[in-house]
Amino acid sequence: METLNRRKFIQNTGLLAASSFLSPLAAYGFHQAKKRLALVGTGSRGIGMWGSSVQEAYHDIIEFVGLCDINPGRVAYAKEQMKVSCPVYTDFDKMIKETKPDTLIVTTTDSTHHEFIIKGLEAGLTVISEKPMTTDEQKCQAIFDAEERTGNKVIVTFNMRYTPYVQQIWELLRNGEIGDIKSVNLNWYLDTSHGASYFRRWHGEKEFGGTLLVHKATHHFDTLNYWMDSEPEEVYAYGSLDFYGLKNSSINHSHCRTCPHQSNCDFYWDITKDRRAMELYVDHENHDGYLRDGCVFRKEIDIYDTMAVQYRYANGVPVSYSLTAFSPYEGFRVAINGTKGRLDAWIKSSMPTGVPPYQEITITNLFGNVNTIQVIPQSGGHGGSDPRLKNKIFRNPDSPDLYKQSAGSRDGAMSALIGIAARNSIETGKIIKIADLTSLKPMAKKA
Repeated sequence: METLNRRKFIQNTGLLAASSFLSPLAAYGFHQAKKRLALVGTGSRGIGMWGSSVQEAYHDIIEFVGLCDINPGRVAYAKEQMKVSCPVYTDFDKMIKETKPDTLIVTTTDSTHHEFIIKGLEAGLTVISEKPMTTDEQKCQAIFDAEERTGNKVIVTFNMRYTPYVQQIWELLRNGEIGDIKSVNLNWYLDTSHGASYFRRWHGEKEFGGTLLVHKATHHFDTLNYWMDSEPEEVYAYGSLDFYGLKNSSINHSHCRTCPHQSNCDFYWDITKDRRAMELYVDHENHDGYLRDGCVFRKEIDIYDTMAVQYRYANGVPVSYSLTAFSPYEGFRVAINGTKGRLDAWIKSSMPTGVPPYQEITITNLFGNVNTIQVIPQSGGHGGSDPRLKNKIFRNPDSPDLYKQSAGSRDGAMSALIGIAARNSIETGKIIKIADLTSLKPMAKKA
């Protein structure tokens, strides 16, 4: 079974990779007009994930016609780094009017995604939104209403679905390797480098990122939705700020560069040694006051660093999820229990030298027989997922979605709403019904 699964997996991913090099029309000598892209939000995610890499890999079929950011210095820097010749803007409406794009990429702060998504839909554009799609239930509903009103759709970029490891787990579950799924446990760990980075940035304030239950965990919840092939029904959660923030340290400041406690703070970060961060943020902070090297113990931090969520899918499967933002190592551990056995997977990102160049999934049947599947990561960002996601969006949008990895506004909402419901549960102490948040009614089995 292991050999057959691996052979099938390699064969199918090989076909997907091959299809990325040549579009169907190009194979017959036809040339399509280039897609006209506009990008709003030129921070590190915008420039790196959806700017320079897209321009480099797809310049034969796309053209950036406009870049927009509230910070004039940062958007000018983005143009330089992306090596494009398009105009730059601080006025979004003016950009759309003057450049007439057909596709909009939204990579602004999470809490403003809905504003640009809705304007893009109303302008008749294809809208590509970074995750999370948005940060509260009212904004989710506003996006649904705009889609219905305009007939246009949103693409949400859940790149985790496209990792070979996540895809292989999806295949094993679909093949019935552990029978009918009955319960899930997922524990996610952010180490004191990656985890702390969220508390240095705007993500540390709920009004901008909706807490890590929305900004970060939307990836995790979407992956579970993808694996379970169902939608969440009700949520109950606990959350607290136990490590970062003002109350958890006797020393604090606004940001690291001017901090008097540099010599005795384990979280001091010398941003001046990071050339890219200096050029992208520090050189332009005079325009908007954004301090990229914010103190992880500053008074403004109001999100959780310790989270535990219990929720249930509409098909009856219960999930136990946790997220810790100050772990000594990075990664996740998932266990999926079924009527025929159990699937275990553990990714530990901060691995020591000498570990095998593959990731393992273990299937154990109810009577102890063990089958181990080895998955070799692919090259490219985020374990090989980024090129596969981008190929689907830009190179082969009409190619068959063999593994159901494409995501729209409903997927974006159903992942974000788990985090939104969890946050509401923490604040109210109540079980939150997903159906009470928006007009969406959870489906036991996804359509």
